[in-house]
Amino acid sequence: MKYISFLFTAFLMVACVSNQKAQRELKSSSYTVEPAALSETLKSELRVATFAGGCFWCTEAVFEQVKGVKSVVSGYAGGDKPNPTYQEVAAGQTNYAESIQIYYDPEVITYKTLLEVFFASHDPTQLNRQGPDIGKQYRSEIFYHNAEQQDIAKAYMETLSNSGKYDEPIVTKLSALDKFYEAEDYHQNYYEHNPDNPYIINVARPKVEKFKKSYSSLLKEGVS
Repeated sequence: MKYISFLFTAFLMVACVSNQKAQRELKSSSYTVEPAALSETLKSELRVATFAGGCFWCTEAVFEQVKGVKSVVSGYAGGDKPNPTYQEVAAGQTNYAESIQIYYDPEVITYKTLLEVFFASHDPTQLNRQGPDIGKQYRSEIFYHNAEQQDIAKAYMETLSNSGKYDEPIVTKLSALDKFYEAEDYHQNYYEHNPDNPYIINVARPKVEKFKKSYSSLLKEGVS
């Protein structure tokens, strides 16, 4: 859990403690808008993807840079307790994983490309951890919304496993999404709102910068 990670990683200085008119109205910054700010017309044109890949501060920050992504929401998926809290999830008291839900324009970016971003933004060979964050709440998991997403994700994972890219087996789980609970407000756009946080400086920012350097063709206009 993150508050345990603060102690565990103190010496490393890290801690993990949103129709064409509507589209033109969206901000052009690298950060996304909240789903509530999206018009109903635009919402009907978007698709949704849900991933877990370690601390949601990191995964949210990466996907916020990607063109075609209109909104990214941090939250919890994969558990069965209604309305989980961050304290419960972080303490490993639930089966939930820190997750993100992505609202994206399928005419701009495909689900397969989102999978590419997902696997590029974390280490899928680490079981129940990512870097300094340890526990099943930081597991790697794809939560598919329908059979199409399931088939695409399964095929992509098989291709990736056979590519020789990783020295260790991919441990990413593939599961049907049951429920997604939004995390508390202070977790949303955490990377943007907390640039001086040690975890953001030492863990999240290097991940974002590495992604931006390697996948410049996927970045939103104005992101550098």
